Amino acid sequence: MSRIFVTGVGIISAIGNSLNENHASLLNGKCGISYVNNFPSKYASELPFGAIQTGNDALKDKLGISNPSVTRTTLLAIHAANDAVEDAALTKDELTSADTAFIGATTVGGMCLTDELYRDANENYKESPYLSSYDCASVFLYLQEYYHLNGIIDTINTACSSSANAIMYGARLIKNGLAKRAIVGGADSLSKFTINGFNALHILSDEVCTPFDEGRKGLNLGEGAAFLVLEKEEDVAGKKIYAEVTGYHNTSDAFHPSSLSDNGEGPFLSMQGALRSAQLQPNDIDFINAHGTGTENNDEAESRAMIRIFNTPPPFASTKSNTGHTLGAAGAIESVYSILSIVNQEIYPGLHFTKPIQATGLEPVVVAKQIPVNHVMSNSFGFGGNCTSLIFSKA
Repeated sequence: MSRIFVTGVGIISAIGNSLNENHASLLNGKCGISYVNNFPSKYASELPFGAIQTGNDALKDKLGISNPSVTRTTLLAIHAANDAVEDAALTKDELTSADTAFIGATTVGGMCLTDELYRDANENYKESPYLSSYDCASVFLYLQEYYHLNGIIDTINTACSSSANAIMYGARLIKNGLAKRAIVGGADSLSKFTINGFNALHILSDEVCTPFDEGRKGLNLGEGAAFLVLEKEEDVAGKKIYAEVTGYHNTSDAFHPSSLSDNGEGPFLSMQGALRSAQLQPNDIDFINAHGTGTENNDEAESRAMIRIFNTPPPFASTKSNTGHTLGAAGAIESVYSILSIVNQEIYPGLHFTKPIQATGLEPVVVAKQIPVNHVMSNSFGFGGNCTSLIFSKA
């Protein structure tokens, strides 16, 4: 089977509107989490979020979109996908070819327009323009039309592992000869609907999150988008290559609707499977971009799983301390950060850490370092125990 390489990258997050801006922010330990004064939720003044400062109007102007029913999730997706397509130098013929797959992921989707749809449902007798945007698949159906795509297109929603699964699915399509190339990733925007939902679970922190810290109080929601262009080995001659996708694995332990098992069975199995897929040993991994949400359950369970796999884990950290938890976009955003580690031979710190979790004693990286980086594991764990680990390797 063909080897799979990353030939294009696009990203927008709370710490940058481009790949270069995100890289500089990671190196400098920038935190993009703050209070959002202009967000229409009473929690905006009470809870910090990883918000992108660019507004919808500015995004629409840049992208040449005027349709009022196009969601912020869709705008962020197009912004990042455009950059990835341009970075990979895909031609119009390649983009619209039947052998180009587009696999997107989102959890928020059109839910960011819930209030607008609710208002129309109560005030209008005619169909609301926001109705067509509310379907979870609407984001990537719009992108299908926007790019005139003719290949396989799919939307994945497996909570916080969504875009990691999109990357895995795209790689498998290529491996099995069902696509020649794949544009893979995800997007999610801040939404009053999801903020209220996560607040009801009592897992939002009223302070900036502190992944893997004994005093962690919960997560901060964020927004963003990231896409990778994957191409098989036979088609990358002369192209810029960021990294190789060498390993991936998904498990679903179904332990609990929103929690991981205490010993991290799902994370353990996903990491174990990814290593097996990549034909690597635990000591081959140079860095782990951990899921690291900053919640009491996740960080301890993930720590226990890392100890089970690695005994003494390699350097690790969670970049959710930079961006907040971007839900369905997290796996793709953190894959980009993993690839940056490989390209630049450096690892990025987890922010705000002060004291290790007493039960495990693990300490994340707290300062950026230059070290040899050949293989990075990126973890993404979703509700219902849907856990995915990806491995990116130096090309």
